[in-house]
Amino acid sequence: MKILDLNLTRESGFVTASARVIFEECARPEKEVYIKTPLQFANGFEANPDAFLVGCLLPALHLGEKRIFMDQEICPFLKEGLGVAMKILSHWTKGRYAPIGIEAKTRKDLAILSPPRTGMVMSGGMDSLAALRLNRLNYPKGHPGYVKDSFFLHGFDIGGVEERGSKYHVFDRAMDAILKITRDAGTSLVPVYTNIRHLCDERELWLNSFFGAVLAAMAHTFGNRINLMFVGSSYDIPNLHPCGSHPLLDPEYSSYGLRIRHRDYEMSRLEKIQIVSQWDTAFQNFRVCLANVSDQLNCGKCEKCVRTMTELTALGVLQKTRAFAADEVTPSDIEQFDITIRVRPPFYQPLIPLLRQKGRKDLADTIERLLKKAP
Repeated sequence: MKILDLNLTRESGFVTASARVIFEECARPEKEVYIKTPLQFANGFEANPDAFLVGCLLPALHLGEKRIFMDQEICPFLKEGLGVAMKILSHWTKGRYAPIGIEAKTRKDLAILSPPRTGMVMSGGMDSLAALRLNRLNYPKGHPGYVKDSFFLHGFDIGGVEERGSKYHVFDRAMDAILKITRDAGTSLVPVYTNIRHLCDERELWLNSFFGAVLAAMAHTFGNRINLMFVGSSYDIPNLHPCGSHPLLDPEYSSYGLRIRHRDYEMSRLEKIQIVSQWDTAFQNFRVCLANVSDQLNCGKCEKCVRTMTELTALGVLQKTRAFAADEVTPSDIEQFDITIRVRPPFYQPLIPLLRQKGRKDLADTIERLLKKAP
């Protein structure tokens, strides 16, 4: 794979960092990949070679490329980290993702950001909202780790699957809801758009290996604006497994000038939900739905929505949020899904005793019965 012709342009209200990706070992056509943000956030945004190296690495491994060549200089600290990341991924995939060479000169100079500034990935879901709330509870306003910018990425789940379309109206609606939260928290909401996922949009690659690298690529384009990026955890310590965002992987996507921290994986999903439920603005405007339907922030019908509604029922707080149209979960809502796949059981198992305590024996029995089908 070659990553060439990095460019920074300003037009149509956006500043766009782009690069040309040429595949050498597979028959895919070359593609221009980009990361862009509105002009109002152009200060500190750059066509950073580190961003495109991180963003293109996983498709290169997955598609059998033998190397990555770049005609730009990269950070040696990042290059070392990617060597570690490739060893981890090779282990996880039993050698399928064999490490490849990175052919690029390394930078000798470095401009350290001053004063330091912290950002975080913001999806509007429980992981990112809990991370922001904990930041506000644990960091004084004058501390360099106090989050100043929250980054919301189009091309991740919304607009990420090419065949489903861009769904900009869904992204805009979600941004309106998240903006209420970030304003309440006193942090800037920075919308970002990318097509890096479209290099290879295979579900296995995305979930098991890729999505954390796309978040890191986004972070590196803002390397002159922030020097620390928080990424909320997807799983807690007892349930860690090979995953696109992981406490072993995410920090290895750091450069010397931009640190990436995978945070809060000492906390369970229910602990995070409890934290968010005590922050009313977030609890009325969260977004957990992956269906991205046209008329609702949360559809209330997909597995992620039903699971979250069940979690809120177990905690006795479902009726306190307007984020879902419904205020009750039924056994038939849960029965339509296979809750034994893709590390779902750890989310459901802790709900059983809590649901029984809340008098929802019907839901507890349903979950218990469905989990027994696990291989």
